[in-house]
Amino acid sequence: MCGRFASSEPVDRLVELFGIDQVPDELPGPRWNIAPTDPVGTVLSRVRDGELRRLLVPARWGLVPSWSKSPAGAAKLINARVETVAGKPAFRKAFASRRCLVPADGYYEWYTESGDGKPAKQPYFIHPATGEPMAMAGLYEFWKAPDASWLTSVTIITTAARDAVGRLHDRMPMVVEPDAWDAWLDPGFGSDPHGLLTVPAADLDFHPVSTEVNKVGNDGPQLVEPVATGTE
Repeated sequence: MCGRFASSEPVDRLVELFGIDQVPDELPGPRWNIAPTDPVGTVLSRVRDGELRRLLVPARWGLVPSWSKSPAGAAKLINARVETVAGKPAFRKAFASRRCLVPADGYYEWYTESGDGKPAKQPYFIHPATGEPMAMAGLYEFWKAPDASWLTSVTIITTAARDAVGRLHDRMPMVVEPDAWDAWLDPGFGSDPHGLLTVPAADLDFHPVSTEVNKVGNDGPQLVEPVATGTE
């Protein structure tokens, strides 16, 4: 599962990295403690003026399928399991033609540490060893509210965790490598998109971080800094 993550790259850096053609007037700022239902910067491709354009748009984290009666259950759809994403009704159409990338510095998982006292959950920050952003594989949807306004929402695709990361949690986000971005984002891609997904376990590093991150209201770059296990 990916239930909390950080995304702090400035907009101009994301524009350069992902080859963005269009940026909206308002985007979420740098965040180090993004939680379900928060707005996140999302990379997707849409046809504009007859051409496929790569866009950077804000989307609410937690997918709201177009047929939903309300967005109330979105927090339950923050992740889509890769094993069932192509067939599950909530994700099937989006997986076929509304795929996106969610840039992230890394993500958090909590591991129960055992010691002399009462077991406590220690947060860890998991991130690319290179220090570069990871392009988490996602799906997006548009939902029309009763007042005719539109909500864009997103979910992150996960898979079984491997290597050392699996010690912390049994699930992890999948990523899309740069050479597959065009195909993954192309709504007209005709082949099975599963082949474009990558498990980044070998390229990930992780370290314990402050329990400050446990509270969703806390934010700031200090949240991703290493700490001694069991301290804040």
